[in-house]
Amino acid sequence: MAALVGLSGCLEALEEHYQGSFQGLVPIEIHSEAERHYDLTLEAYESGTNRRTYDESYTVTANQSASPPHLDAVEQTLRVVKYGRDGEELAFREATITPNTKFVNVKLTDDNLILDVRRSGEPDGPGPTAEPEPDESVTNGSEPAGSATNESGPSDGETGNGDAPAPEREPPSDRDSTT
Repeated sequence: MAALVGLSGCLEALEEHYQGSFQGLVPIEIHSEAERHYDLTLEAYESGTNRRTYDESYTVTANQSASPPHLDAVEQTLRVVKYGRDGEELAFREATITPNTKFVNVKLTDDNLILDVRRSGEPDGPGPTAEPEPDESVTNGSEPAGSATNESGPSDGETGNGDAPAPEREPPSDRDSTT
């Protein structure tokens, strides 16, 4: 009996030691459909602590693809920023990454930046062009990418349900505050 108790304690210690090591990974792909090159940054921040967990920068040339290192499949916020030739921020998108996230596709065009986040249990569909849930506000690039700048953190429109598609975020515009 004492051996069984000792083995149980050993297993608990191993579980605590390796917690997080057995988590999944989320592949990321970047595809450019733009006519010229753009600089991108990809950053992720752990939910709750806001600790940076991922930081990558790329120059993506016209009609090329890139495969950055995988993200950890844990609760975190991924932020992708598109920069212009002079280093000005043209657009950004944010998405929540969860243990159910299976794949992130970043699509870059001259006019837009699109995040397509796939989660387990979701049908393979059009992703970013699908209709948003009633409580989500997704514009999918209906405004010009450089129409406004963002100097604040994530908007309050974050939905915390881990299995729903991640909403794309656009910088706030003057039009949003007139209602």
